[in-house]
Formats: sequence, C-alpha cells, structure tokens
Amino acid sequence: MSGVLERTLGILELLAQHGEGLELASIADRLNMPRSAAHRLLTDLVRCGYVRQLREHGDYMLTTKLVSMGLSFLSHSGIVDFAQPLLDRLAELSGELVRLSVVDGNRLTWVARAQGARQGLRYDPDMGSDARLSCSSSGLAWMSALSDEQALALLGQQGLGSREEFGPNAPQTIQEVLDLVQQTRERGYSTTVDTYSPGLSAMSAPVQLAGQPPIGVITIAGPTVRFTEQRMKALGPELLSFAAQMAAASGTSPFFRKPLNKPPLEVGRRPIYAA
Repeated sequence: MSGVLERTLGILELLAQHGEGLELASIADRLNMPRSAAHRLLTDLVRCGYVRQLREHGDYMLTTKLVSMGLSFLSHSGIVDFAQPLLDRLAELSGELVRLSVVDGNRLTWVARAQGARQGLRYDPDMGSDARLSCSSSGLAWMSALSDEQALALLGQQGLGSREEFGPNAPQTIQEVLDLVQQTRERGYSTTVDTYSPGLSAMSAPVQLAGQPPIGVITIAGPTVRFTEQRMKALGPELLSFAAQMAAASGTSPFFRKPLNKPPLEVGRRPIYAA
C-alpha cells in the first residue's frame, strides 16, 4: 500500500472493522507499510480527532467523528426523511428488521432501518457497512437490476464470500451467484436462507424507477426459524409495493438527484469494498 492518502484511508477502514482497537505493529503489518509510516499517520489522525489511543503506547481505535460526519450527511441528504416512514410501516407489517441500502457508485451501503421485532429473536446488525454482494439478499437484488456483465464486474472486484466467514449456504461459484440473480429477476425480489449469516433469512427488492438504474435496495431480514421461505413468499407483494413507493418518493432527496449510478468498474481494478 503506497501513497499517503491511500495509507490513511486504509488505516481508517481497518480500524472500522476492529472496534476493540489495534496496536501499531498489527496495523502496519496488516496494511503492509513500515511501522514508522503507520505511526506518523496515526499521530496525524489522533491530532485531527479521527483516532484515539487507548493509553500511552496502547491500541488505536476510531473516535465517533467519522460516524458524526456520516449522520450529518444523511440528515442533510433527505434520505432518512422520505425513507423512514415507509421502513417503519413495512417493519410493523412484517414484524422483522427492515433496512434500506443505497447505491453510491460501486458500493451498496446500509443507511437506514426499522425494527419490527419487539421481543424474542432479533436480527439487528451494525449500520453503515457495505453488503457482500455474492451472498446477501440486497446484493442479489441490486445485481438483478443490472446486466450480467455489470454484475460480473462487481463480483470480480469484491470476490465471493466464503462459507466460513458468512453462512453455510453462501454460493461458492460465479455460476451459482448468477443463477440466484436470474431467479431474483424472475421473481422480482431475492430470497436467501443461511447465505449471509447462519440462522438468518432475508428478502430484498431493488428500488428503481421504470427505465432507470436502481438507486437502492429495501430488505426484510429475520431469524430463519421464524422468517421462513413461506413467510417470505407471502410478503413478496408487499415488499415490491414498498420498493415502488420508495422509488416514487426518492425524488424528494437531493442525494438521488445526482448521477450516482456509474457503471461498475472493470474487472481487475482495485477493489473498493471492505472484505
């Protein structure tokens, strides 16, 4: 990893994956940079308030400054304003977690949610992370609204999610993923069981206006023991209806009035997704 900017962003992305913090040596080794360079960059990040050191000569971890910036952006973009009432209604209807992810260039990032489960088992992951496209229902839904060539480019950048890291049913070949994408196109929404996380079922539909590229994905997810394939099938028409309403309402957000949906980068370009 070379270049001050690339190294700095690499440190921020790495620390974002380790909430407990990392020591200097670990950061330098993982990012393949000299420890002296890592120390200089970390010192600058501490000075600017993006990173803090737990104790003298101790581990480094992110502060909430980046989170605050993200929340400030969302509040001014209008995304949550138009999306939250729809997410709340679908969460109440389904009784499960409902999430909205948005397409920003070649990224699909979860930005808003509503929790329908009030008791018992709940699925409630961290927000702000990027979807693993090959094995998440949201990733399959997004790719279903693209051409096979665009989907292959995205998969080429991010790679396939392993079953050890994700779920026991995570697809392990490009053809398996493309088969799931085609099934999603035919159905209008994706369904996954134990592909992204053990014991998790999910269904997703792309949010897009007719003739336009998708601007996001709306997802319902819950424990497999409760959120069965039969339950997902019954909720399919509702999910599609809410996705259409979300697309119609998206014109109120300045975020979606900008040309965000650039064609996926060519296969072989540097990956921009977190592993």
